[in-house]
Amino acid sequence: MSQTAALREKVLAAIRSEPRIGPHFKPVLFELTEDGTATIAAEVDTVAIKRLALERLAATPGVTGIIDRLRVKPTMAMSDDGILDHLRKAFYDEPSFRQLAIKEREGGEVKLVREAFADTRGEIEIEVKKGVVILNGRVPGLASKRLAGALAWWVPGSRDVINGIAVEPAEEDAPIRLEEAVRIVLDKDPFVDVSQVRVGVRHRTVRLTGAVHSPEARDAAEWDAWYVFGVDDVINEIEIVP
Repeated sequence: MSQTAALREKVLAAIRSEPRIGPHFKPVLFELTEDGTATIAAEVDTVAIKRLALERLAATPGVTGIIDRLRVKPTMAMSDDGILDHLRKAFYDEPSFRQLAIKEREGGEVKLVREAFADTRGEIEIEVKKGVVILNGRVPGLASKRLAGALAWWVPGSRDVINGIAVEPAEEDAPIRLEEAVRIVLDKDPFVDVSQVRVGVRHRTVRLTGAVHSPEARDAAEWDAWYVFGVDDVINEIEIVP
């Protein structure tokens, strides 16, 4: 067996050893170059599976780079225009984006959706291609970048979110910043009472504890954490108390 083929088997074994993915994971495309660059493509059921697969892939010795073509099965079939409509309204209505200009790119042309309401502190540009949301622009903090990504994941037709928004001035990331972002997203979710959920972060792993009144609220809190840019794993220890 060649060195590349051996690395391929090692990577697949690492991904399949994750219990939340399982032994039946089979990408439609998985290629490795001699320098260790991996290209992986598949449709997966959840953002959790996508993130966990990429984390196992990146952690495998010998893999030097990843071209990510993993897409999440949408909860609702939507056209790109439909996704764009949802995003336009969500970003327009978000109070913390009032100092940001909102733009959209379609067919190679950029259109201004809204000027900033006050002194401009940045901008967000939205584009949708085959269900994949592409975010660009610049914002004044990591919390704004992460909230924009979560709002994009909340659109039922989204299959992936590529968050290329720059943070200016640059802000050093840390577990406390991930924790802040998760709390902000939970607070925005009408299905979650953020006062009932406690958030802890170690490295890039989020641990959720507390008690909620339904399995749906428990699941919603977990998915909200997964939607935050930079999260590698979520441990959901929230209890259900009728």
